[in-house]
Amino acid sequence: MTCQEAIDLMGEAIDGRLPAFAVAGFQQHMTECSSCGTYFGQLRLTRLALGWLPRPTVSSPQRDELLSRFRKERDGAK
Repeated sequence: MTCQEAIDLMGEAIDGRLPAFAVAGFQQHMTECSSCGTYFGQLRLTRLALGWLPRPTVSSPQRDELLSRFRKERDGAK
């Protein structure tokens, strides 16, 4: 697995949605490539820290529309 392929899978790995066919290659790459291992660790910490931020209590139509578009694009990219 190349660094670019590993980076493309990092979000799915953090979310526990890494495709079964990619698990071994991803884990091997994280073990062998210290740069990607460091980046992956930083990404996990960033996501964890962002999870501690308070959620907005007020919604707006524009925010809802942007979130809807984002989710459609994210889910459609698979």
